[in-house]
Amino acid sequence: MTNSDLLTYCMSKPGAEQSVHSDWKATQIKSNGVLFAMVHEVKGRPAVSLKSTPALAELLREEHNDIFPSEHLNKSHWSTLFLDGSLKDSQIYYLVDASFDQVATAK
Repeated sequence: MTNSDLLTYCMSKPGAEQSVHSDWKATQIKSNGVLFAMVHEVKGRPAVSLKSTPALAELLREEHNDIFPSEHLNKSHWSTLFLDGSLKDSQIYYLVDASFDQVATAK
């Protein structure tokens, strides 16, 4: 999966808007002003940071080498995952959906 593929998917979510965070060289995707995905590069590799429950974040990090705590966001809720790693596209889309749903229900 590429950053472009992921951005297209994220922008298909209701109320999705994107902005650039120049300090982090990242594209932030928000729904109704609340961040649910941050698309960027980590060590030259395409990546996305997504929100989840702390329990899910811990489980994902234990099970997948390509998922790790986000550098710039709350590490208990936000994980970064490589788009060009071992995760299937369907797994990445599922985690985007979960991040979006968590933000949408938090209002």
